[in-house]
Amino acid sequence: MGVMSTKPKLWNIGLVGYGEVGRILAEDLRKQDVKVAAYDIKLRSDQAGGALRDHAAAHGVALTSSHSDLVAQSDFIVSAVTASQAVPVAQACGPAVKHGAWFLDFNSASPGAKQRAAALIDGGGGRYVEGAVMTSIPPKRIKVPLLLGGAGAETLAPLLVELGFDAKVASTKLGVASAVKMCRSVMIKGLEAMVIESFTTARAYGVEDAVLASLTETFPGIDWEKQGAYFFQRVIEHGRRRSEEVLEVAETVREAGLTPWSAQGTAERQAWVADLADEGLFGPKGTEAFARSADWRVEADRILATVKRKD
Repeated sequence: MGVMSTKPKLWNIGLVGYGEVGRILAEDLRKQDVKVAAYDIKLRSDQAGGALRDHAAAHGVALTSSHSDLVAQSDFIVSAVTASQAVPVAQACGPAVKHGAWFLDFNSASPGAKQRAAALIDGGGGRYVEGAVMTSIPPKRIKVPLLLGGAGAETLAPLLVELGFDAKVASTKLGVASAVKMCRSVMIKGLEAMVIESFTTARAYGVEDAVLASLTETFPGIDWEKQGAYFFQRVIEHGRRRSEEVLEVAETVREAGLTPWSAQGTAERQAWVADLADEGLFGPKGTEAFARSADWRVEADRILATVKRKD
């Protein structure tokens, strides 16, 4: 069907990026019998690519050999890669995009980066819409709150809703949706980094129970044990992606004329945890040992033991 169809489930949907987000979207779209294809640079790797190929085969997702092959056959493209790759992906897709095809940028990038990506897609004849994902994809999956921005946002929004997305228009001005996301991330990603730093330090001094009791008294609406464990798990599993996102957050702060002291520190802490994960501190990725402890203290003790060894 052509891109002007009012029945989006008949579109050929292309996913650029087949990581956690791409796979979740693929699963939910395939449950509706939507035709889905995907491309990811990790497909070039024997180890990582094998797992992606197995997932695609299990869910009926067609894999392509390049960005250009994917977008050339897609009426609707979702770019869901790491933040640093948002503009390079648009650059790779722009020349091959079908005229009038939608390009939804799911990536956590600064308003300036979204504007640069839009110029590349629109310049190739596509229709760029920015998407700002407002919370973690799991457990809401395709129903995750999604803010849209750009000239085509009002047209695309109802089509996305028909596909199962919880999409709302933030503004027809490009960059507004991303600004909301980035400013929120100063707080959310910063809180993750602060919890890891605070809780691990408290554990080192043996005062974690007193610290949690004080936090609970000040913020009684938060279960700090549960929230702490969740933050540790998410950063251990996705710290690399999160650190890249917070670098985009820092760039957003700079674009506003401010110095991103908080965001820069958050990016460094997230990357530091990611480095420890890459060294195997929390167990091999893909195993139950990796960031699966219900008690954040287990992970904090691993971090402290590693810090002492390096000293």
